[in-house]
This record gives sequence, C-alpha cells and structure tokens, in this order.
Amino acid sequence: MSRVLSALLIATSLSGCAVVSVVDAAASVASTAVSVTATVVETTVDVAAAGVKAAAGSDTPAKP
Repeated sequence: MSRVLSALLIATSLSGCAVVSVVDAAASVASTAVSVTATVVETTVDVAAAGVKAAAGSDTPAKP
C-alpha cells in the first residue's frame, strides 16, 4: 500500500509537461515498434512471394 501511495505522490508532484513528455515518449516507442514489425512482415511476405515465383517457374521460353 505504501508503494501505491508513494507512486501517487510522485505522480501528482510531476508537472503536467513532464507527464505529457513521458506519455509521448512511450507512444513514440510503441509506434516505432509497430512500424518495425510491419516492415519485417512486409519483407517476409516479399521474400516468400519471390520464392513461390521462383519455384513455380514460367511457361514462357527464355529470351536469348
């Protein structure tokens, strides 16, 4: 109970700008993580599609 009270006391003593700054930083980190994850998934899909195309081959003859 004393930890909760201490945390509440510290949180209320922070200025509004500091709280906004901390929340903004957390949101920025979360946004970056989502962006990186999306890029990894997109790259994985591109590699898988290239593998399928290579495995499937082509019916057209190669041009000399």
